[in-house]
Amino acid sequence: MANLSPHRVCVVVIILLICGTTELSQENVATSRFPTALRPCKPNGVNESLLCGKLTVFENRGTKKGRTINLNIIVLPSIGDRRHDPLFDLDGGPGAPDTKNAVFYATEGKQYRQGRDIVLVDQRGTGESNPLNCKPLSTSPSRALDEMYPVEYVKRCRQELETKADLGLYTTEIAMDDLDDVRVWLGYQKIDLFGISYGTRAAQVYVRRHPNSAGQVVLLGAISTYHKMPLYHAPNAQRAMDLLLDECLADKECKAAFPNIKLELTNLIERLRQKPETARYVDTKTGSIDEMVIRADEFAEKLRNRLYSRGRSQDIPFIVHQAATGNFKPFLDRVRVAAGSLSFLSDGLYLSVTCAEDVPFINEAEASKLSKNNVFGEYRVFQQRRACQNWVRGKISPEFLKPVRSDVPLLVLSGTFDPVTPPSWGTEIVRRFKNGRQIVFPALAHEPDGVSNADCLDNIALAFLSGTPADKVDDTCTRNMLPGPFLISEPATKK
Repeated sequence: MANLSPHRVCVVVIILLICGTTELSQENVATSRFPTALRPCKPNGVNESLLCGKLTVFENRGTKKGRTINLNIIVLPSIGDRRHDPLFDLDGGPGAPDTKNAVFYATEGKQYRQGRDIVLVDQRGTGESNPLNCKPLSTSPSRALDEMYPVEYVKRCRQELETKADLGLYTTEIAMDDLDDVRVWLGYQKIDLFGISYGTRAAQVYVRRHPNSAGQVVLLGAISTYHKMPLYHAPNAQRAMDLLLDECLADKECKAAFPNIKLELTNLIERLRQKPETARYVDTKTGSIDEMVIRADEFAEKLRNRLYSRGRSQDIPFIVHQAATGNFKPFLDRVRVAAGSLSFLSDGLYLSVTCAEDVPFINEAEASKLSKNNVFGEYRVFQQRRACQNWVRGKISPEFLKPVRSDVPLLVLSGTFDPVTPPSWGTEIVRRFKNGRQIVFPALAHEPDGVSNADCLDNIALAFLSGTPADKVDDTCTRNMLPGPFLISEPATKK
């Protein structure tokens, strides 16, 4: 999915672990429950002492020989007596390091720790667990509008990473076996799972491979093992775009400002397909001037990324209208700001996962059919198919592409406006879990932000994780989650 992100990832924080001695007796008690390799630490942005450590696993779990990986782990001990199984957080991407979410669970998400430990593990290939990060080809501001996976970039990335990793050994199944090693190491019998975006696939894989160790499962923005990322990116995004623009046209102010917004979008993309346009961009902060080439595919992909968040998507009608009149500055302002927002993602891990589990099973004819009459086209499918031709294809088990079935308690949380994992996918997954339920949030997209009463989602998840059966969880608060207003004009710049 490569665009993630959960409620706990709204602010990107680079975790720098600073270990020290514990001062509080409560911390001493918490530390005594865990392996001595876990030491007190204070990640950046966290004002309390947590527990940090590394668990060494073999890169090749089959042979148990050769290179090893030190899995980076942060444990946030429970507040009060432990009454619940620990919660293992699984982040999205694939490629996002999970330990950055320590800030969330130590601050606004602290309620999750009432009576339960929170465990964060950087999946192999991410964060500080032998990260498969690739150096960009260029540091120029214009790279924000480069192709997603230029051939030279992919080839160079592979060459660099193969000096420190077997790129075929970074799949979801292997990572979930690592996760179970962490469970055993920390002394837990059962664990609850909170999967977000790609993490929902990982959670289901864990349930299938370690059924006796899985407790309750929450999936936010759910994708199954067989959905072949990014085969459905274009039709799912078109669906979400249509919903958004329909909502704009149903809004008095938005309709008055952009009465022909759907036609403007279609004509703009067609115009850029016929001939890319060049915009002279002046950075008001630095004074630098850049010539930015704007192509249809990259323009549409940036819009698709904005659809992940209701907060960001409310700008889309304004951005499109201005671009249709030849003013690309609103678009470029936002592209430049967002250029580094996914820099924490591991491109190498993303390719190792999708080139093994998804892309080889994409039918070209089906991809063309799904993207027909679609402003997003086959861009993502083309980019990733070409990238995987220059990447290592890892092995997956024969059962991987089969739907996961289980009787563990499951709660799926989906947003109506989700452009990548629509509610219909959650319906499919729930159908195969005997004790499952889906709750759809009418105002949400993929990321649960940009709406009022956002704590509704956490309250629902906590009710379920604290023992309320999925079918008894009260979801009435979803009706009070409302998006902010559409952007009609840029706010005045302060002088």
